[in-house]
Amino acid sequence: MAFDADEEILQDFLVEAGEILEKLSEQLVDLEQHPDDSNLLNAIFRGFHTVKGGAGFLQLEALVNCCHSAENVFDILRNHKRKVTSELMDVVLEALDHVNAMFDQVRNREEPTPAPDELIAALDELAKPEGDTAAPATPTPEPEPAAGAGNDSGDITDEEFEQLLDALADEKGAEQQPAAAPENTSANDAGSDGDEITDDEFEALLDQLHGKGQFAGPPVVDNDTPPEPEPEEPAKSSTGDDLITDDEFENLLDELHGKGKSPGAAPVAETKPEPAAKPEPKKPEPKQPEPAKQEAKPAAPAAPARDAAPAAETTVRVDTKRLDDIMNMVGELVLVRNRLQRLGSESEDEHMHKAVANLDVVTTDLQAAVMQTRMQPIKKVFGRFPRVVRDLARGLKKEINLVMHGEETDLDKNLVEALSDPLVHLVRNSVDHGIEMPEVREKAGKPRAGTVTLSAEQEGDHILLSISDDGAGMNPDVLRRKAVEKGLYDQDAADRLTDNECFNLIFAAGFSTKEQISDVSGRGVGMDVVKTKIGQLNGQINIVSEQGKGTSIIIKVPLTLAIMPTLMIMLGDQSFALPLVNVVEIFHLDLSKTNIVDGRECIVVRDKVFPLFHIKRWLVHGAAGQKEPENAHVVIVAMGTKQVGFVVDQLIGQEEVVIKPLGRALQGTPGMAGATITGDGRIALIIDVPSLLQHYG
Repeated sequence: MAFDADEEILQDFLVEAGEILEKLSEQLVDLEQHPDDSNLLNAIFRGFHTVKGGAGFLQLEALVNCCHSAENVFDILRNHKRKVTSELMDVVLEALDHVNAMFDQVRNREEPTPAPDELIAALDELAKPEGDTAAPATPTPEPEPAAGAGNDSGDITDEEFEQLLDALADEKGAEQQPAAAPENTSANDAGSDGDEITDDEFEALLDQLHGKGQFAGPPVVDNDTPPEPEPEEPAKSSTGDDLITDDEFENLLDELHGKGKSPGAAPVAETKPEPAAKPEPKKPEPKQPEPAKQEAKPAAPAAPARDAAPAAETTVRVDTKRLDDIMNMVGELVLVRNRLQRLGSESEDEHMHKAVANLDVVTTDLQAAVMQTRMQPIKKVFGRFPRVVRDLARGLKKEINLVMHGEETDLDKNLVEALSDPLVHLVRNSVDHGIEMPEVREKAGKPRAGTVTLSAEQEGDHILLSISDDGAGMNPDVLRRKAVEKGLYDQDAADRLTDNECFNLIFAAGFSTKEQISDVSGRGVGMDVVKTKIGQLNGQINIVSEQGKGTSIIIKVPLTLAIMPTLMIMLGDQSFALPLVNVVEIFHLDLSKTNIVDGRECIVVRDKVFPLFHIKRWLVHGAAGQKEPENAHVVIVAMGTKQVGFVVDQLIGQEEVVIKPLGRALQGTPGMAGATITGDGRIALIIDVPSLLQHYG
């Protein structure tokens, strides 16, 4: 294995192959739904081919062999010699799992573990035409040609390349006695022994292709005798440019496929007037410019392609730690801006106001630009779900369609990674709990196939994620009964729960409505972990369900974790910051009008009952014994699906703050997420609402 190769080459392979393998998982599941999509078949073939080529260059034999066998299967499929079936996809997806495992080992600089021999044998069996016993594909161990192919286009198979060489040799025949013979011999050797074509032979081949593409195309298609002038033309072409253009290469492939099939040959034959090929050798010189002009049209896109090539140089791979450092510096700049805004508001100097306003605009734009560099499309997470749903549906004998919306929605890289596991669990839950068996759905008048919908959209400085299904929905009475059985509530308290509160019971630790434990669910673990994880991201989670219609789980998370919009409050003479994502509403309250429910002080707002907490008693030293004022501000905050009221002394206003970690002495303080510096230069603690209630409530 060539880990001692240039580190930059290895990194390029890891980046490119990683993106291809991510796409392959989604494309393979999509292919099962659309088995006749030739574009999809070609894309998957190219994906395996490209990974094989890069792996061959790095001498990763195990990876080359597995990709080569998978590639052979798709070569047969795209030539319509075999049909896509679920059983075939099971084998291919298993192969992809092994390729991904080997890729992870390469990423960790470990020797990749070869795929099992049984899997390779199963792939090789599928690489034979349906009903045929003889495998047309060459055996697996052929890494060298694979590497060569990977370094070129990734579009032409070894078999087609041999056909090309044979065709060229036949075309030249007796007219190029010395030149054709060694080339043909080399081609046969390459086909039988797996040796590579030499550089000189390949250059000669390219020269011939340039000449063939410009003047000799129609005679080959029409099986006419080749024209005499051709030996002169390659010289002209090769002096102009040694590289074959993408269009010429595509035309060449079309001609190859067309030689055995009439549909491929017809369009090529029609593009050129037939008389151009028939005149005597030296006479047709005046007519040569005309075909040349025609050929100039396909060649035209090559110029923009070369102009566009430097675009690849405009992207730079940057370590995420460097982006984090820049984000921290922008955070410090935000704090300075907040301080200057506070000072500017106290000043009457007009120039000062203008300067502060300009600084505010520039800082906001800079903050948005730096945040954008850390953004990734949520497609990075969504791309996993087609495979997850497909495998689960087959295992549970269910028919399920997955619909995804808003895959291009961007959010912070750290959030993308943090949301991955919770979303996988919620999707698995929808498939297992939500969607009914096909027979049950038919009896209920629904289509046999259920639908799971995954969507993402940006709402202000937050992202809304939704996982919906059109299954049976949740029965609140069953949830109430389970809550009493588990000892979470007594019967009276359970009866008073609203339907929405019943739905939210599924987030309680150890709570499960599944009667039978399976390898998918039923142990009552997972949903409480999802709720905790979303809470750690300063997010909210809510459930909407209708019996017989389906269930939706809605998650709301901030765009970034680095800079947080907060509501600044005062408790006594100390400043605290409440994350704005938790704040629902604020109002002024006469504290003499509170009620006691289940031994807890509560307030009633618009017929809703909210538990009331005097957080000053928890957070300010010596405040526990002080007399409460008659009037106070109450901030209704949401913690996951639960809403409570916090009594505060004073409201300062909304402010964007930068989260600073607590020092060693304060680390692990219950209810504190970190600290920040306020606009007036004071230090304020940022309240972690779930942790605060869990510890003190």
